[in-house]
Amino acid sequence: MAAYKIAVVPGDGIGKEVVPIGLAAARRALEVTGSPPLATTELDWSCERYLRQGSLMPADGLARLAEHDAILFGAVGSPQVPDHVSLWGLLLPIRQHFDLYVNLRPVRVLDGILSPLRHGTRETVDMLFIRENTEGEYSGVGGRFHQGSPDEVALQTAVYSRRGVERIARYAFERARERRKKVASVTKSNAIQYTAVLWDEVVRDVAESFPDVEMTSYLVDAAAARMVTDPASLDVVVASNLYADILTDLGAALQGSLGLAASANLNPSRRYPSLFEPVHGSAPEIAGRGIANPMATVWAAALLLEHLGERDASALILQALEHVARDGPRTADVGGRASTSECGSAIVGAIGSKDEASAFPASRSALAE
Repeated sequence: MAAYKIAVVPGDGIGKEVVPIGLAAARRALEVTGSPPLATTELDWSCERYLRQGSLMPADGLARLAEHDAILFGAVGSPQVPDHVSLWGLLLPIRQHFDLYVNLRPVRVLDGILSPLRHGTRETVDMLFIRENTEGEYSGVGGRFHQGSPDEVALQTAVYSRRGVERIARYAFERARERRKKVASVTKSNAIQYTAVLWDEVVRDVAESFPDVEMTSYLVDAAAARMVTDPASLDVVVASNLYADILTDLGAALQGSLGLAASANLNPSRRYPSLFEPVHGSAPEIAGRGIANPMATVWAAALLLEHLGERDASALILQALEHVARDGPRTADVGGRASTSECGSAIVGAIGSKDEASAFPASRSALAE
């Protein structure tokens, strides 16, 4: 059986510490289920490379990634490189070139990990965020004029297309059909009267094709408040690039740690490889100390396997993740004392038999397509 070709970009900081654990979990789960193995290509693309060679990835980097079935990404960022340089030098070009227009973020409290919400449990905090990932406020359209002078002007233009909004909305409604049949659409259309109003109009049009799914529109500030005061009322949340970026980090806080936040950047047509990553960043302040939480990367690895069609293997990883979240060992950010490697070894060691995968509730997966 042919191996899955996976491009591995550990990146900077703690990315290099947690990505090997995600890979180990994926390999173990595939071994247990008798599935094809992973054939990995590790790439040193990072801020370190930028400081050495002047670019985060080589000129043919995107072509090299295109030869793979999926990408496992760690983190990019360094205090020595401006954040907009590192982001636009690597991750955003990958998202845009491969049309990874779905950014999927599960937000779920795990038993054993304390949410800062006094009523935050796995029953009350279980949301799936669908973020438009290639347009909106991160389109990169704009410029700076009279730079450095007292008359300097900076313009940043949000780009919303009917096609872009329609396809992300349709994806969100399809996911909602597999969950609790509720979609929350988030904009700021009371103040942003062109792009946000277009979003609202297109989402309402798409909703007509899904009469079995309840759709509610929220302003972004009201949505943020609802996530805190009544998270159980939210199921699938769809929003633009900027709003969902902010709301999902709030979601990670509700989960108990940014170290739990996993992400899938998807091209649902599968024309290009999709990218899977933790979203905690490179965390240079703790890099090299062996205390980073590997759970987000393990969760991202589970999303990667599910995307490849290896649902049993993905379920085994998620079961193991939930087991260690509940019983430990856990890293310090979620109330434990374990090292990165101790937590990672426990997760890999908890990956059970193939028979156990069938007992994992389908509702706790994220990518059913």
